[in-house]
Amino acid sequence: MNAVRLKVFITGASSGIGLALAEEYVRRGAALGLVARRAESLAAFAARFPDSPISLYCADVRDADALADAAARFVAEHGPADVVIANAGISRGALTGHGDLQTFRDVMDVNYYGMVATFEPFVAAMTAARRGTLVGIASVAGVRGLPGSGAYSASKSAAAKYLEALRVEMRPQGVAVVTIAPGYVRSEMTARNPYPMPFLMDADAFAAKTADAIARRVRYATFPWQMRVAGVLLHVLPRWVYDLVFERAPRKPRGGHD
Repeated sequence: MNAVRLKVFITGASSGIGLALAEEYVRRGAALGLVARRAESLAAFAARFPDSPISLYCADVRDADALADAAARFVAEHGPADVVIANAGISRGALTGHGDLQTFRDVMDVNYYGMVATFEPFVAAMTAARRGTLVGIASVAGVRGLPGSGAYSASKSAAAKYLEALRVEMRPQGVAVVTIAPGYVRSEMTARNPYPMPFLMDADAFAAKTADAIARRVRYATFPWQMRVAGVLLHVLPRWVYDLVFERAPRKPRGGHD
């Protein structure tokens, strides 16, 4: 049975987008390796699907050794991964000059370095086999620097540029790299945003579209589609117009939750 199942490894799988992706891949009959810091949430998810091949790994993506161990265990239990999704992410408001340096470090460590550390244990086997897909969850928030969210915007911009470079590196070796840039997706993270969120998308709908995009091995995808248009417009907006519009935009409170 393992030989015919899609084998998917997902970080940040205990809530939000990661949890929705796990549910979507269970529906598609995949064998899963789920990584998160909250062991009890992972266990509760697995208990809902007792007949599905799901392996759980309690780890923080900032711990590269723990990720490498989880990857090795996943391969031993299920075989080489077909899809690796670096989804773990945190969002915290932060301001320069207000003692928030550690917040900037934390957000970059999880959202960017954690993505690199997630892929690292799988790349050698994928390139040797000339197959597999690496998926990174970026964000429309990485298109421009959002005031009050400099840490998050910078981390997601870094992730997007890293994924682009990796895509070109891996393409000749038969490995696909997919960048998914969500807009607003309903989750624990967005529930704390004290401002309107246009085109807010349900997590299960996002997960289904994302899994389809991964199966097609697209280079870059944004969901919902309206935010793809918004992202293009933001990218080309002149700096003086951007500054004028966003100077008074509502901002995420400093600190906050992961």
